Amino acid sequence: MPEPVFLITGASSGIGAATARRAAEAGYRVVLAARRLEQLEELAQELGGSQRALAVRCDVTEWDDQQALAGTALDAFGRIDVVFVNAGFGAPRGFLESTPEHWKSMVLTNVYGAALTIRATLPALKDSRGHLLLTSSVAGRRVLSGSLYAATKWAVTAMGEAVRQEVNDTGVRVTLIEPGMVDTPFFNERPDGALDPDDIARAVVYAVAQPPHVDVNEILVRPTAQRH
Repeated sequence: MPEPVFLITGASSGIGAATARRAAEAGYRVVLAARRLEQLEELAQELGGSQRALAVRCDVTEWDDQQALAGTALDAFGRIDVVFVNAGFGAPRGFLESTPEHWKSMVLTNVYGAALTIRATLPALKDSRGHLLLTSSVAGRRVLSGSLYAATKWAVTAMGEAVRQEVNDTGVRVTLIEPGMVDTPFFNERPDGALDPDDIARAVVYAVAQPPHVDVNEILVRPTAQRH
């Protein structure tokens, strides 16, 4: 059987890059997608070069890019076994903060982009009876004052359950990953007591490593000292 393939959006840094390293360590060939190609290519070289890791520039809000990402993965490796829908970013809290342009980009990336990744890769996941994971957030389970970002993550949480129900009889597993504070480019300065991206990557690999009849639907991971 060919070695399995693990596709990750938002793979150029943070949780995505850490998960790519863990997936490669676990024996997966990896497909790395993000808008920043230079960083992706450096990571792909670290993880074994073109025979083990592909770097694919992808704007997740563009359907043509998403189709090309799935096609490139299948052309190169012949299958897709795990998809980690991880691309996303935040905005300052407050409905008078940030800019409408930033809001639009965030909503399109976090919600529409996630849906496009599912649409582009679901046929391959059905073929492999694979695993779909989505990065939601603690903010996708509780309302945060003034947070449009939280609203996008509530949408991801709902999307994860909606697709789980849709694929229930196909063998495809679906997992929501819900991090608390993590030291990623999301924050300008490291929050006190924050998790490392690798802490979340280990949770992702845990879910994927379960037997096929076990679907870990949600993993909520907070720092020990995070109150909310």
